[in-house]
Amino acid sequence: MAGKLFNAAELAAIADALTDASQGQTGSEIECIFSQCGMIDVSPDLTKLKRLFNAFVGSQNSRHDKTRMLGFIRKAMRPPRYARQPERYEPLRANLNRALAFVGMHCESDGTLNTSDATCTLQEAERRARELRDDLAVRNVHPDVLRFCRAELVADNYFHAVLEAAKSVADKIRGETGSSEDGIALVDQTLGGAAPLLAINALAADSQRSEQKGFANLFRGMFGMFRNPTAHEARIHWTMTKEDAEDLLTLVSLIHRRLDAAVKP
Repeated sequence: MAGKLFNAAELAAIADALTDASQGQTGSEIECIFSQCGMIDVSPDLTKLKRLFNAFVGSQNSRHDKTRMLGFIRKAMRPPRYARQPERYEPLRANLNRALAFVGMHCESDGTLNTSDATCTLQEAERRARELRDDLAVRNVHPDVLRFCRAELVADNYFHAVLEAAKSVADKIRGETGSSEDGIALVDQTLGGAAPLLAINALAADSQRSEQKGFANLFRGMFGMFRNPTAHEARIHWTMTKEDAEDLLTLVSLIHRRLDAAVKP
């Protein structure tokens, strides 16, 4: 991720997010990651925030790049680090993404860093989120979808709001069925076949069985078109406009509603 170096305000925001009092890195964790990424701890006796900020500034100034600083973020955001305290991870990632939005970057749920369209102000990110939420409210979309209309997600051209909403549908199915599958394999296991684990109707007539099959195909199409490519590639190469996001989130809303009414045959 080559490009211009981060300025002091951007570095301070990133350091602040990573050292948040409730979810951020502890002093010992900072020390360990410094060692792993070859970053010099220039002020070990200061607070965590100042310690991390000074190390970031020192690394950038001495190397004239941000390689080691990005290395620190990647190592800090590796999900296995939070195996014993998983509740720390998503709030920490959300805080970090608020800061990264201003430098055109985003931390994915697996800890990888990707580029994104930088937002200039917090107000801009909030405005995008508010407009998207208002438009979807007019469409009466499912409440589980509205939860993903957040500033830290829509700062990146609405891309991550749709991705996270799509993931929420899979989470709902796993919660209902106990399945550990994902993507199309999850659909096949829970909604497909002659005896699905979840049914959106009584399956008593050919028309109802056809409707069930069509719903499963709709679900497969959503995963195939959007979630699978975006979840496993660095970043899908198409622009996510507000209009695209609204249409896709409305589709996710439909799926949520049918799942809420589904039964276990």
